[in-house]
Parts: sequence; structure tokens; C-alpha cells
Amino acid sequence: MAGSKSDYLENAILNAILGGPAFALPPNIFIALSTAAYSDAATGTSMSEVSSAGTAYGRVAQTNNATNWPASSGGTKSNGTVITFNAATADWGTVNSFYIVDTLSAGNILYGADLTTPRTVVNGDTASFAVGAIAITEN
Repeated sequence: MAGSKSDYLENAILNAILGGPAFALPPNIFIALSTAAYSDAATGTSMSEVSSAGTAYGRVAQTNNATNWPASSGGTKSNGTVITFNAATADWGTVNSFYIVDTLSAGNILYGADLTTPRTVVNGDTASFAVGAIAITEN
């Protein structure tokens, strides 16, 4: 699935390149799941994130480095490690999209995309993204 930049990140990059202010790279990023379609206008609080109440759901933290996100090629950057969520202790519903955000809760969405095939996560399932499953493109 190919991801796209959020409006927040588009503006941050334009400002950093043309006249400031500078954009500070987040040292950690967090992968989140949503039951809604991805919207590049969304924020870390406006997406319909999977409920964490009694379900064991939580955003997956990653160090923002070249191991987790190896060098881009051909305008695409993909995850270099498996991204694994906690095992569900209750149904999470149908996950339709993912997004990458700069904080553990709320925050600014950086990239996101709809899943190629939505996935229903039920009690006992472990949602994950294989190496290379998330592909962010700059075309």
C-alpha cells in the first residue's frame, strides 16, 4: 500500500525549504490503525483510531532511524522491520487505514494510507505489517 503525506507535513516541508521555520525530525514515530479511511487533512485526534479501552490496542513506537526506515529508492521509502501491534484482547473492528504520527497520543500525522485490503481484527489476533508492507512515495 502506498502512503501519502499529510497536509501538516506538506506545509512543514514547504516552510522548512522556503523561508522557515525549520522542521525538526521526530526522534520517534508511532504507527496507528484506524477504522476510517485515511485523510491527508486529518490530525492525530481526528482520525477514528482503534479504541484502546480494554482491547490492548496501542500505537507502535519506532525509533526514527535507517534500520526501521532504510534509504529510499525510486521515490519510495518502506519499513525495514516488522511492525507488530499487541495481541487484541477484544475485537478492534475493521481496520481500514494506518497512519504515522509524531507522538504517542494525539500529535501530528506525517503519512498515512488506506489498507489494500481492510482487515477485521478480533480478540486474539495480532495485527502486523511485514517488512516492506508500508511504502511511502514521493512522486
